[in-house]
Amino acid sequence: MKIAMLTNTYLPHVGGVARSVQTLEEACRARGHEVRVIAPEFAGAEPSPHVLRVPAIQNFNGSDFCVRLPMPNIIRDFMEDFQPDLIHSHHPFLLGDAALREGWKMKVPVVFTHHTLYERYTHYVPLDSDALKRMAIQLATDYCNLCDTVIAPSESIAALLLGRGVTTPVRTIATGINTGAFETGVGSSFRKRAKFRKNTTVIGHVGRLAAEKNLRFLTDALIPCLQERPDTVFLLVGDGDAREEMLSRFAEAGLEDSIHAPGKLTGSDLCDAYAAMDCFVFASQTETQGIVLAEAMAAGNPVVALEGPGVREIVRDSENGSLLPADASPEDFSQALLGLVSSPALRRNMAGRARLSAKDYDTVRCTDQMIACYTELVAAQRRPEAPENSSWDRLVAGIEIEWELLAAKVSAVTAAVIETPATEARLD
Repeated sequence: MKIAMLTNTYLPHVGGVARSVQTLEEACRARGHEVRVIAPEFAGAEPSPHVLRVPAIQNFNGSDFCVRLPMPNIIRDFMEDFQPDLIHSHHPFLLGDAALREGWKMKVPVVFTHHTLYERYTHYVPLDSDALKRMAIQLATDYCNLCDTVIAPSESIAALLLGRGVTTPVRTIATGINTGAFETGVGSSFRKRAKFRKNTTVIGHVGRLAAEKNLRFLTDALIPCLQERPDTVFLLVGDGDAREEMLSRFAEAGLEDSIHAPGKLTGSDLCDAYAAMDCFVFASQTETQGIVLAEAMAAGNPVVALEGPGVREIVRDSENGSLLPADASPEDFSQALLGLVSSPALRRNMAGRARLSAKDYDTVRCTDQMIACYTELVAAQRRPEAPENSSWDRLVAGIEIEWELLAAKVSAVTAAVIETPATEARLD
């Protein structure tokens, strides 16, 4: 099978979508499928015969995101040469539009994974407002209804999409992780390199350090815990705009020596970091699937987290961690964390259950589900009675999809002024 994946974020960008695409493409390629990725240019990106980089504006609006420039002929020529059986879109705009254009013209199925709650990321765009959030919701909803199948990374997101009026078939397929790699990390090696004292209890967090990850709340919750337990260290893995603010606030609380922040880690270094932790903390309310939660659990780490989408599916209170209400205070979070930090026996008991929970997110299992989805769509598209795709057919399809994309944009603008069923739906 030939699979084309279009994504606005890709390696070496640090983030859940980039890692999701990488994991899926590598797993599909390992099964013998041909995979090509179309992504924006990105500083430090290594050339690859499997990746088409399209011109892009770097560090859009001061963020670490790139925005591709509209040069459709580059993508068109690439697609004509590759002749994919299926297109997998990972965003509902920019290169997501290109995915639909090529899919409709070439008469191949388009799959879309709803990775992100886009309305919670509008602060990266100038003139952020409630109207802009409604536009983002409506745009993503209309985009879903132009695709052949929508992938929801969790049941929470699947239910939300249906509530918003998505009529395209929705399947729940989580992003897979290499559980074996995280199970075999060498924590003692990382602890030695980090110069942690013997018997130090390590609280960990991994991820892109950005405002939407609720890191101020997490910092407020960690400070009293670290102050009460001087034998405890916070291991902060990742990078982003919120990093300096977090480190400054810990310093103001006199906790410089209780923080170890090595920045972005990958490969065996990341696995070793997870293995060096005794527990994991997570406060984000913007997840569609908490990939780092599955990674942490695969390494045997119980989790303390706030209830939310993508979190409630994996964290089970009093079994593999502590799941607090979404409106819990930093003090509530801190007390739950102290209970875990203070009880090695409780952590050991939860660690085994955490590892079992992570098995549901193993790459093999998740890839099986995705390949089955691909296979069904391609088989349906290749029905014997399907007519040949002539130049005229492509022209007509091109006009149709441009009209549909324009209609979706108009619908999104309308939603900025008037509530729609999509914008009125709420995430439980």
